[in-house]
Amino acid sequence: MCFSHNFIYYNFVVLLFNCMVVLAQESTAITGKVIDQNGYEVPYAAVGILQKNIGTTSTEDGTFYFRVSKNELEDNLTISSLGFSNFSIKIKNFLKLEKKEIVLEEQTTKLSEVVVSAPGFYVKNALKKLKENTISKNHQLNILYRRWSVEDELCRFYIEHFINMIDRGPSSYMVGFEVSQKRVSADYRFVKNKAPLHQIIYMINNDPLRRGLSIKDYSWQKKEPTNYDDEDVLVIEGTKKNKDRIQLYIGLDSYKIYKMDVFVNNPNPGKSMESTYVYKKNSSNKLFLSYFVKEWKGGAKLTENVKKALVNSGKKARSYIPIAYRHEAYVLEVIEDKKKFVRLKESFNKDMSDYDVSYDASFWKNISLPPETKFFLNNKEELESHFGAPLETQFKYAN
Repeated sequence: MCFSHNFIYYNFVVLLFNCMVVLAQESTAITGKVIDQNGYEVPYAAVGILQKNIGTTSTEDGTFYFRVSKNELEDNLTISSLGFSNFSIKIKNFLKLEKKEIVLEEQTTKLSEVVVSAPGFYVKNALKKLKENTISKNHQLNILYRRWSVEDELCRFYIEHFINMIDRGPSSYMVGFEVSQKRVSADYRFVKNKAPLHQIIYMINNDPLRRGLSIKDYSWQKKEPTNYDDEDVLVIEGTKKNKDRIQLYIGLDSYKIYKMDVFVNNPNPGKSMESTYVYKKNSSNKLFLSYFVKEWKGGAKLTENVKKALVNSGKKARSYIPIAYRHEAYVLEVIEDKKKFVRLKESFNKDMSDYDVSYDASFWKNISLPPETKFFLNNKEELESHFGAPLETQFKYAN
């Protein structure tokens, strides 16, 4: 009976993957770059077909990539970003462009014409309407989660997970997640720290909106305003007594939080963390997480064995070395139909490197990965500089 169940499950997975390959072959790539009128890249813009919840978020270099079927060629490609007017073009017309660049026009705010209340008023109302303004029922986010490990200013390890997460939005809790695909580089680290939980749990737990933001703990002030999707947006910064800061991008009329920046500093151990949460609208005008980035910086104490290894390699032995971790999470798809949800199986109490998932080169070849950014290419070059092995070769033999 167990054999029969496993056999059926195996064949289902094979069939599902074959369908993905066929769909990838029959679909059309939508790739390009979002820039402003001066030619500068526009990062973290929402790019896609709004009515069908198809699309992606532009990278820090303004580039984007996703795929559509022939059924979407008549649909509109819409691009929206903080500070700019929305741009829309038919998919079929975009594909005809010789230069696949979307130029966004800067949009001025109208806040000088209205009376703006105290900043705390907008924060209070944004938190009050958080559930109403976001997808607060169960929905599945298919996430590409990346972590780069940097030691002594040099990238030494890279790990990438494809995750199916069932979430209830920032007003509530995460139901659970499953790591369905994984790939890692060769590991050149001196310090192989392990976290007790998957990093996506820290992404959730460190979110001030989910933890419960205490307005009284911060001193609030308004920054330079902007706009999003034809709505004026207030940029409000809160500072704690310990200098930790949070910056919220709040819609003047809707009280929607379109973006959140978090800055945490701990001067005693010399640690700092900066993170950004970016949200975009679904077809029902509700917000969901579309992109997350975090950089943690600190120091690590070296063992005697590592000190000896440094000396043997001609380097100076030290008690500590600077380390950093940079995380990126791209939401590649949001699914609201419960019938299409995956059935979660994974436990949560593991470091990212400890998930036992076989490397599937075909999966990574056919998935719609974001374009390689300057940051990605720089880290890739550093990983390949250790022993000259290309990253694809490292994926092949390190997994």
